[in-house]
Amino acid sequence: MTDLDPSSVETSDAGEYRVLARKYRPKDFSGLIGQEALVRTLTNAIDSGRLAHAFVLTGVRGIGKTTTARIIARALNCIGPDGTGGATISPCGVCVNCRAIAEDRHVDVLEMDAASRTGVDDIREIIEGVAYRPTSARFKIYIIDEVHMLSKNAFNALLKTLEEPPEHVKFIFATTEIRRVPVTVLSRCQRFDLRRVEMETLIAHFASIADQENAEIEPAALGLIARAADGSVRDGLSLLDQAFAHCAGTVSEGQVRDMLGLADRAVTFDLLAAVLQGDPAKALEILDGQYKAGAEPAVVLEDMLDLSHWLTRIKVVPAAAERGTVSETERTRGREMAAGLGLATLARAWQMLLKGIQETRQAPSPLQAAEMILIRLAHASTLPSPEEALKMLDGGQPLPSSSGAGAPVPSPSPSNPVAGSSLPSGGSPSGAPQAALVVIAGDPDPQPQAESQLTLPNPQTFDDVVALAETEKEAILHADLINNLHLVSFAPGRIEFRPGDHAPADLANKMKRFLDEKTGGRWAVTISQQAPGAATLRQQKDEAEAHLRAKVSGHPLVKAVLETFPGAEITAVRKAKETGQDLSIDPDSDE
Repeated sequence: MTDLDPSSVETSDAGEYRVLARKYRPKDFSGLIGQEALVRTLTNAIDSGRLAHAFVLTGVRGIGKTTTARIIARALNCIGPDGTGGATISPCGVCVNCRAIAEDRHVDVLEMDAASRTGVDDIREIIEGVAYRPTSARFKIYIIDEVHMLSKNAFNALLKTLEEPPEHVKFIFATTEIRRVPVTVLSRCQRFDLRRVEMETLIAHFASIADQENAEIEPAALGLIARAADGSVRDGLSLLDQAFAHCAGTVSEGQVRDMLGLADRAVTFDLLAAVLQGDPAKALEILDGQYKAGAEPAVVLEDMLDLSHWLTRIKVVPAAAERGTVSETERTRGREMAAGLGLATLARAWQMLLKGIQETRQAPSPLQAAEMILIRLAHASTLPSPEEALKMLDGGQPLPSSSGAGAPVPSPSPSNPVAGSSLPSGGSPSGAPQAALVVIAGDPDPQPQAESQLTLPNPQTFDDVVALAETEKEAILHADLINNLHLVSFAPGRIEFRPGDHAPADLANKMKRFLDEKTGGRWAVTISQQAPGAATLRQQKDEAEAHLRAKVSGHPLVKAVLETFPGAEITAVRKAKETGQDLSIDPDSDE
């Protein structure tokens, strides 16, 4: 549905100019473009007589929501040229109801802007009017635009009427923010999501309008306008109207670019190529020329961002370059640039440009900010990728310095053990190489470090860790290790445990910091989500004491004491060597 039928759009009186967005507003469903699903559903509903009592139309601005609501009102109230017709998908446009609705003067079709009338009193007027039958139309129709702007009380007042309206009333809601409409309202409506109109459809639509206006416009210029419209028919028509007024004679691509404040696409290719080739001087020269020509620095970066996305897309999906809306410049140069660039380079450029646009808009001098972004991009293009850097480190090759020249990478040696690449003990779990580049000022003496490390403790068991916490006066950590930790596994340098119910949330971090600091090594402390772990040290001690008391209570002497003193309990068991007495009781014996 891209061809315009002059009878399906609003016309203007002789001598009166109307903007294109109003002049070519559709009067019936045949004039709607890009909304085939909506038209098909309404056609079937009207033909079968299965009409909902409430509709909600949602979509971006300028997509045709209010226009669609008015067309629905005409379709439901059309009586045909002879006055005997019924609801139809193709309103005649000549009956009294069609003409009155088209001129916004029908008493039974009421429009309300919820953005300016948001209160419950406005809704009460509608509720009171619902009780009365239409004056001349078949249905009394209420069109509420920007319905999401209604207050909470207004929505609540409307709910009952919306759920059970009289058979002669229809509600049509339009909104750009469907999520702000209460679910209780949406559940009572038939919802239609109006889609963004595709670029190809918009271009064909605008070309048809240009023919009717006897205006000449280049296909590339139509593509720029359609892209700037971003799926909105009204926005595109407003830009097209501006282009006709801005340009005398044929509307060219360059004139539309000037009107929209866009940089020439070929210049954008040159600019992006300069920074990705590491030529900041040329990039700054191109930017300066664009700035003098009137282009905003942020818009230039936006064009580069759009181009980097385009290059990435045709690199991933080469068939995208064959679309009819793609200009020859974009198709030819895009393929050449995409073939010579890697995905990592394009992704890095996208991220840096995306962040740079924000910086440019916030900077006191947008031009200076844009220049710094281009210099940063040019410098980043000379740096190796992480994979290349690892290969160079492994092979002992020099890495590029900030000035672009190679700088030798120190290799590990007994006198410089931290230079080059190193891995923690155990290496990478996956076996992948890891590297760290360390810049050292002066010539450090490793010997004192080695001597100091000899004096640091090296726990070999979990009990050693607990003892270390006690020795270092870490009372809280010591208590948590005893009472709130279920040990799953232990090895020097690695602890896995399950926290108890009363363990602090950061117990693992506390243990790691403590052990790293006190032992001089790197400990891995992890929490197990599945293994239950052993009993806590406190539980183990309590169980051992309970077992010992049970065993001692069976000794004949202890039994005699308990029988002699009813109510007596064994509160503690100490070995004889601890008291210096011989009670002839050996708690360690199983006898």
